[in-house]
Amino acid sequence: MRHRYARCRSALFALGLAVVVASCTNLTESPFTEVTDQNFKPTGKDMASLIAPAYTPLRGVWMDWYGNLDFQEETADEFITPVRPNGWYDGGTYIRLHEHRWDPNQGQPDALWNRVFSGVNAINRVLYQIDSSIVPTDEATKTSITAELRALRAYYYSLLLDNFGNVPIVTDFTAKDLPAQATRTEVYNFVVSELRSVLPDLSEETGTAMYGRMNKWAALGILARVYLNAEVYTGTPQWDSVLVTTQQIIDSRKYDLDADYRTPFSRHNENSHENIFVVPYDAINACCSSFHMKTLKPDLRYVFNLQAQPWGGSASNPQFISTYDTADVRLKDTWLIGPQFDSQGRGYNFVQYVPRIDSTDFNNGYPVWKYEIYAGETGTSDVDYPVLRYAEVLMMKAEALLRTGRPDDAAAIVTEVRQRAFPNDPSKATVTGAQLLQGSSYNYGWYDVDGVVKTGPGGTPVTNGGADIQYGRFLDELGWEFAVEGHRRTDLIRFGVFTKKAWFNHEPNGDYRTIFAIPADAIATNPNLHQNPGY
Repeated sequence: MRHRYARCRSALFALGLAVVVASCTNLTESPFTEVTDQNFKPTGKDMASLIAPAYTPLRGVWMDWYGNLDFQEETADEFITPVRPNGWYDGGTYIRLHEHRWDPNQGQPDALWNRVFSGVNAINRVLYQIDSSIVPTDEATKTSITAELRALRAYYYSLLLDNFGNVPIVTDFTAKDLPAQATRTEVYNFVVSELRSVLPDLSEETGTAMYGRMNKWAALGILARVYLNAEVYTGTPQWDSVLVTTQQIIDSRKYDLDADYRTPFSRHNENSHENIFVVPYDAINACCSSFHMKTLKPDLRYVFNLQAQPWGGSASNPQFISTYDTADVRLKDTWLIGPQFDSQGRGYNFVQYVPRIDSTDFNNGYPVWKYEIYAGETGTSDVDYPVLRYAEVLMMKAEALLRTGRPDDAAAIVTEVRQRAFPNDPSKATVTGAQLLQGSSYNYGWYDVDGVVKTGPGGTPVTNGGADIQYGRFLDELGWEFAVEGHRRTDLIRFGVFTKKAWFNHEPNGDYRTIFAIPADAIATNPNLHQNPGY
């Protein structure tokens, strides 16, 4: 169990990764926040500790303050952070993200750029230490660890590819010159080449030994995700490559869908059969997952017996909530709905209605509780973040089938994923190919203060605002399955919605918004960088 490991851990798990330990008799611990040549003189036996700093930045990348979950969801159509009675204007940060008005000088998403490049730099340093024999190791270990680190570096670059597009490719830790800027296509080619190159040398092992680490199946999943978005990145689709890559994971029979939708997001989700690649968190030893503090409201401290008082900003976009079938368990398994009070009457009655983004009460909109909320939870969570689930592998294959003219085959897979979502009415789990070819049930348009979707503030009502979206029903399926998992921005871009449709208090604000601005500080530091078009 994880909490036994928390008291008996190797140096690697102390930095957030679970590894197998044969015994545990010496509880003396010397934690490192950074591995350097000065403070660490490793041998091959210390390889796990050596590679830990390469993974550590992922904790900040995803669930920390200003984590990537924010950037992927705040800019999209499922999730909002309105101004609340206790604040949350925050200099207009979340309103700018929602309205697509971010710029290079406003601090977001600078955090994503900096954290990802911190991971890239850590990997380049470790690879240099291995290649230059600063770390003595046998050839087999060198091969496997090098492959793992290159795959992890490719994952970091896949995030840069998706979010910023035109970034420098840095692989030489000893380079003195400032790196040149690569095009988005060049970054795409680098990611694909790196992942394909290292696949034969990656571990096929699953379970505790590779938990939170990049094995062959995680690398294949990330590769499939990059292929899925290839048309956005390069202009050329790669649907057949998606099919081949996802099938390799499926044929391995290493993973399966969990019977309960909440298992991949539970406090002990290391027991999930579905999670392929995760970022491990531990409230004491591997912080800081603070997303629950951002979405839960202050008095929920009493309802859930938390040790910390949540801050209470984020919640659901009411238009997205309207798309759910009420029989779909994912609705209540993702969002905290209705009356939530303790024995003394402290709490809230959460309602779908949210009047506006610049002023609203705590009970307007549903908080997220997809990631388990547990008694005694502090300001940081033990729940590991699932970067890649088996459900995503299946849905990537289904989308590729749909886009290559095989809607009925796609529907069979979507039905498989939906089955656990309708335990009380299995007939509703079935979806047909014809349905997947339909538009979206999301009623896109301006959500006015009276709760009516209109053509604009005070305009005329809109109906069927998503009916014109090609494969819109499949986009709906992605929304229901992966709500608030950091997928939505990328999905909306791929389906041509992100810069074209209005939702809540948001209207389109330029096609160039499909990638973020390169941070002004990065350009000031490196004159080889040029700002992305439009900014």
